[in-house]
Amino acid sequence: MKYSRDRILTTHVGSLPRPQSLLDILLKQFEGDDYDDAALESLLAEVVRDIVAKQVAAGIDVVSDGEMSKSSYAFYVKHRLGGVGQRGDVAGDIPKAAPNRDLLDHPDFEIQQRQARWRMTGSKGGSFNTGPSLPACTGPISYADFGPLQRDLSNLQAAATVAKPVETFMNAASPGVLTKFVPDAFYHDEDRYVADLADAMKDEYEAIYQAGLLLQIDCPDLASARHNQYQDLTDEGFLRIAERNVEALNHATQNIPGEAMRMHICWGNYEGPHTHDISLLKVLGICMKARPQALLFEGANPRHEHEWEDLAEIDIPDDKVLIPGVIDSTTNFVEHPRLVAQRICRYANIVGRERVIAGTDCGFSTIAGPIQQVVPSVTWAKLSALAEGAAIASERLW
Repeated sequence: MKYSRDRILTTHVGSLPRPQSLLDILLKQFEGDDYDDAALESLLAEVVRDIVAKQVAAGIDVVSDGEMSKSSYAFYVKHRLGGVGQRGDVAGDIPKAAPNRDLLDHPDFEIQQRQARWRMTGSKGGSFNTGPSLPACTGPISYADFGPLQRDLSNLQAAATVAKPVETFMNAASPGVLTKFVPDAFYHDEDRYVADLADAMKDEYEAIYQAGLLLQIDCPDLASARHNQYQDLTDEGFLRIAERNVEALNHATQNIPGEAMRMHICWGNYEGPHTHDISLLKVLGICMKARPQALLFEGANPRHEHEWEDLAEIDIPDDKVLIPGVIDSTTNFVEHPRLVAQRICRYANIVGRERVIAGTDCGFSTIAGPIQQVVPSVTWAKLSALAEGAAIASERLW
């Protein structure tokens, strides 16, 4: 992993807006409908090449494939893991998902959001976030199909050869987060399920590293799961779950150097009250035990921006790199570059300028679909503002 040696480097969390032509095919693939596989392969190569070039042109140093091939940052394992079927086949064995606690406090907000989704998609609009085609664990977990992963690796490598970014990374879901998005209808023992997920995902993690890419592991299970999946536990009970999940992650990455990995945590990539989010300070000690060297976390949205003060009061291991979100991924406000620079400098003053990379709070298209919290043109304006702000911060810090 490259440090910010002579200027502040820039990156983002991973997902970027997908073109409609790609969304149409991905939805057919997800639902099991007929689609032209050759057309998908050709289109993916094209859009990954374009999205990487566009990131470099916007001033982003450490780029990804935008998760172009994935229906979501977690659902994508439906096409890779053995033992994963569809929820519609095992509906009676899956507990009903818990709503976010902040939305329970504000039902009028949830109603408004539901009405907005209805207006945008219509009652018959396809979605990757609802329905019987969503994944579920229906048998022993294993890594069954390396084809989609090898295609993604090849596409990103080819695109990077042309665009020449500073570095490239590829996202992969953590074992812990998959327990939420691929609910268990087979093991009925969460500890065993997490252990098997770790053993299976180990193959994907190592393949990304061996391809010469930075591995980014997405771990909302270490933060947002507190107010939904584990909302009935105490903070102490949740932290024990988080400890277990980090141990599973460390097992799965034991053959990968820490400096070749980054880990992302978040509290749910949605505009909402977030009044039940667990604090960064409470989970940070556990996050620091994870093997990935860099930590990406939310630092721009109104519920978590203040937490830089907490980081200033604690000891952060000398080998850790901070990638704070200095751009909010849930609002169409475009941050002023000077504000971005101010945010970057706060963290540089805590751990030193070399150990800070400027990032975003979360992905801009974590679930592929017609509803975009931040519209594509604003997404790119935000990334440009990120680069401009990093340049201003660099002038102040060097």
